[in-house]
Amino acid sequence: MLDEGDQLVASTYLRARGKPIVMTQQGLEDIKKQAPSEAEICGVATTGSARYLAGIVLGADLIKNEITAHAVAAMHYIPEVQTVIEIGGQDSKIIVIRDGIVIDFGMNTVCAAGTGSFLDHQAERLNINIEEFDQRALESKMPVRIAGRCTVFAESDMIHKQQMGYGADDIVYGLCQALVRNYLNNVALGKEILPQVAFQGGVAFNQGIIRALSETLDMQIIVPPHHELMGAIGAALIIHEEMGV
Repeated sequence: MLDEGDQLVASTYLRARGKPIVMTQQGLEDIKKQAPSEAEICGVATTGSARYLAGIVLGADLIKNEITAHAVAAMHYIPEVQTVIEIGGQDSKIIVIRDGIVIDFGMNTVCAAGTGSFLDHQAERLNINIEEFDQRALESKMPVRIAGRCTVFAESDMIHKQQMGYGADDIVYGLCQALVRNYLNNVALGKEILPQVAFQGGVAFNQGIIRALSETLDMQIIVPPHHELMGAIGAALIIHEEMGV
């Protein structure tokens, strides 16, 4: 929820858990509890992979694709942004912006090896919670190269490296590098990545991935405020502008 000055006044971040309608209803309850008592809802928009279903549940005024929503939010917080890297739990995307206009994009909705679920799965395999995962990655001094083209290959390679006696910190950061390689070689293949680079989505919580992106691209990676909410914020910004309130 944004106010008339486009400031964030209420938000929630929930996993869909395969139940988009139930979780949308739960999200509404969370927002209602946070919202000022005098708040009047002037417009509602949905975005994301279940945007049409959520739009029906909410009676949305606008249903907008993820590319536009993420680009609008990125430019709102980082006016000079030229590249948006977005990595979520189930998919990932790259958006190329020049002079405030989206000129190219790429998406991955099939392979999990370039998404947050890849990290979740490997962290569970290592018996490390995902919160500890990124701190372990930052402590790595000599990361191990993990074959990360596929989740199955990565897991078998990770087990092999464990058996060879490599430390958990170096394996963890190796997994971060593998995810970044997979993203750059698939989603971002053929795209010109220029600064400023915004990193959005829930995976931007992971300091290990930020480190791997920065080192691999050899440029500063900017994580905007509310990075995990950027799709929703972008949708809210668009409906605010279209309704002219």
